[in-house]
Order: sequence, then structure tokens, then C-alpha cells
Amino acid sequence: MPRWLVLLAVALLVRALTFGNPILHVDEEFYFATAQAIARGAIPYIDVWDRKPVGLFLLYLPAGALGLPLGIWAYQAMALASVTATATLIARLADRAGWARGALPAAIAYLLWLNLLEGEGGQTPVFYNLLMVAAAGLLAPRPDDATQATRRLLYGCRAFALVGLALQIKYTVLFEGLFFGLAWMWREARLGRAWWRVALSAIPLAALAALPTLAVWNWFWAHGYGDAFLYANFESIGARGGDPMARELGNLALMALVVSPLAAMAILGVRGPAWNGTPVLRRWLLGWAIVATLGVLVFRGYFDHYALPLLVPFCIAAAGFFADHRRAKQIRGPLLVSVLLASQVVLLVKRHERGTPAEFAAVTHAIGNGPGCLYVFSGSPMLYPAAERCAVTRYRFPRHIGQARERGAIGADQQGELERIMALRPAIVVLGRTYSGERADLRALFERFVAMHYRPRADLPLGTGRIAVYARR
Repeated sequence: MPRWLVLLAVALLVRALTFGNPILHVDEEFYFATAQAIARGAIPYIDVWDRKPVGLFLLYLPAGALGLPLGIWAYQAMALASVTATATLIARLADRAGWARGALPAAIAYLLWLNLLEGEGGQTPVFYNLLMVAAAGLLAPRPDDATQATRRLLYGCRAFALVGLALQIKYTVLFEGLFFGLAWMWREARLGRAWWRVALSAIPLAALAALPTLAVWNWFWAHGYGDAFLYANFESIGARGGDPMARELGNLALMALVVSPLAAMAILGVRGPAWNGTPVLRRWLLGWAIVATLGVLVFRGYFDHYALPLLVPFCIAAAGFFADHRRAKQIRGPLLVSVLLASQVVLLVKRHERGTPAEFAAVTHAIGNGPGCLYVFSGSPMLYPAAERCAVTRYRFPRHIGQARERGAIGADQQGELERIMALRPAIVVLGRTYSGERADLRALFERFVAMHYRPRADLPLGTGRIAVYARR
């Protein structure tokens, strides 16, 4: 059986519980909702606001255009294909490093660990990891590099074109891209090229990496939205506040706990015996893993899915452990089976906490799809495309208005925007449970408004919380 087919079968097994579920994670719910709005004519950052690159929403665009329920299956099928391809390329790089015996277990480990870090659906790294591992496969050292100058440049151009596309899914790949570029330049210099020639050769590579983002900015600038693009994509990131230090450290500790087995295997793998190996490539892989880790630490927050980019270099290096370590044969089977079971338990727990498709359908039915607009103060952004009602704000990710860390970072005053929404008197409003970091003053203001002008329509369970739906009197 071809290796990719084995990996596809594993991916189907470990993700089966998620298929067709529209509320896997609030992030991808919003990506889908935004993509559907764009498919119907909305302009990113103008009619619907977020700070993610527009390439992410274009990636979701085919699924958004299909609507519910087909669009949910479509983006999850795209994610399934992406993780299978990523795992296949992980195995190929492991082969090149001399770890062929551990390549398949390492690739399977990637598929399993995704579920432990919110990667069971369509989180951004699920897609850009594929682009980055493909770029790594082009750039990673080969034994005959010294005699293949043309190939080195050609592969470099292809690789940085891929990095450029990855940047338009999420800008955090910048750190890995910088490592790829500096490693490419270092190798060129070590092979005897003058530094000025290396620098000149690097210019087209950097241009290719920047080209997609520059092209998008040029489109917005040409249509009069250049300032809005720059603020949303870059300035707002620095303006956003942080979570309390205790919470961030707790998130970091949990992330480290989940990733630590892979990190330990990666260290043991890179430092293992040079069985049929390529030491230069192994050092390159170790450098990639270190830089990816630094990139995660710099951006703080430390939510589970922030660690997803680490899985690629860690799993490639862990192939060395599976291939060479004296205890690998005894533990790799029980380890992978244990992680498989843990991943399914995690999915079941999340389904219990976040809600089932049936519960979400009941909330959608209570909202209805009649005339009048919808406003979700707190709750799932997926309610917008599910209810097929118009929106009264460009801030369709509820926490942009309600979360304290977003104060002064969305291009509008949060209370002012909420008051503008209330003045429009949307036909239906939705109020979910409170959450950590929510602005209590804005919730109290909105609750007073609802009590004065709305009547309860439904109060329904969604996971471990409840969703209240109100209709205008």
C-alpha cells in the first residue's frame, strides 16, 4: 500500500468525529463566515473586519460560497487533504535524513498530535504547514548541492514562492521563512560563493516571498483601502493587549506538556547514531525546530493551536528516534496507540463542551431566517452564515467588540460601535455565556438594552453553556 494511502486512512480515522460539525473551533467558524460574506460581495477589512491575511479567507472562499452544510464538508475535506499531504512530505524528509525506518511512525505522529492542539479542523497551520514543509523539502541540504548551482537557485525560487503564499495565510510563518532564507545564504557562502553574489541572489528570493502580500496591498491601495489594509494586517497587531501573565504562563505550560514527548523524541532523534544519515541535513532540521519554537514564544498568548507549526520539524526529527533508538521498537506502537486514544477523548470532550451539530441546528432554527438583521454579542460567528440574515456590523467575530484585550485595537471604539449597533435595533440578537477577558461593562450595557427592547425567543443549550436568542419587540 502506498505510504500516502496509509496516511490518508489514518487521517480519516483520527478526524472522523469532526466531519460535518460546523462548530469545531470559533476561529474556523469565523473564517468560514467571512469567506461566505466575501463570496457575496463583502470587502475584507471594510465590510467584514479581521487582522488575518486575505489569503486565508480566499482559501476558505470555495467552501464559503457553497454555504451550509456542503461548505463545512468542503473545508474539512480540504483540511484532510492538506494534513495527509503534509504527513507524506514529513516522511519524505525523514527518508532524506536517513531515518526511513522511522518515517511512517513520525508522519502518523503528526496526524495524531494535531487533534491534541486544536488542529482537528481547519486552523491556519493545518494549511500553511503544507506550504512550509514543501518549501523545506526544496531548501533542505542535499549531498550533491556543491555541483548543482542552478538547481539551488531554482529550488530556492520555488520554495520562497511557497513561503510567500504561506505568509498570506498567517504572518507568523515569517520566522521560519527567515530561517530558510538565512540558511540558504549560509549554504551558498559555505559552497564558495562571494557574499555579495549571495546577497544579490537572495534578492529575487525575498521578492518572491513578499510578492503575494505586496500584490494584495496594491489591490487595496488601488481601490482606496490601503490604510485599512495596513491597519488591520499590521498596526492592529501591536495595538492589541495581552492576557494576564498567569493565564499566559498556564497556557504555555499546557502547550509544553502536550508537545514535550515529541520534543524529547526529536532531540534524541537528531543526536542519534549516524546510521546511513546526512548530518548536515539533521543540523538543518534542528535549526528549523529551534527557530519555529522561538517564533511561538515571541507571539505570546500560547493558545493550543499556536504550537501546531512545531509539529512539522519536531515530527521529522522524531523519525530519528523511531528509526535508531534502541527502545523505539518496544514503545512506538503503544505510544502511537495511546496518543490515538487520547486524541479521540479530546475530540469527545470538546464536542461535549462546545456543542453538537444538533444543538447548533436548534439555535439556528430559533433565530430563523426571516427578514431583519442579526447581531451576535457573544456566541458562534457561524450563526451568521447559518441563519442567512444580514449583519449590522463589520465586526462579526464577537470578541472584537466584547473582549478587553481588543480595546483600541480594532480601528473603532468598542463601546461606540456597540452603541451604534444598538441604535440600529437588529431584529434578532444573540447572547451567549460570559467568558474570561470579557468587558463586563459592555455586557451589562447590552443586557440593559436587550431588557428594554427585546423579548426572549429561546434559551438553548450549546455544549456546557447556553445561548439566549431575543427578538425585537
